[in-house]
Amino acid sequence: MSSKYAFSKTLKEVRFLFCQTGEKSAATRSFLTRAYPTMKKNNPNTPILIREAQGTLPKVYARYDLGQETSKSLDGLSDKQIEDVVSGLVKQS
Repeated sequence: MSSKYAFSKTLKEVRFLFCQTGEKSAATRSFLTRAYPTMKKNNPNTPILIREAQGTLPKVYARYDLGQETSKSLDGLSDKQIEDVVSGLVKQS
């Protein structure tokens, strides 16, 4: 799992938005509980922001050099699918 979270050099920030109690955000909460320690250990200088707000649908944002930002919805995805989406975002240039 560690190589999946070797962030690209152009990645400046990863931001997760989700509901702290909602059923639609359960897989995102599970993924972050499992994967956050590894992501942070492998990328100690890259901010990984976690934003919880009631009723928010799960989404991940990746901010790169020059202010470029990409977002992906995590709504309805399983833990494994979320891992695949996040892995793709953090390796993008």
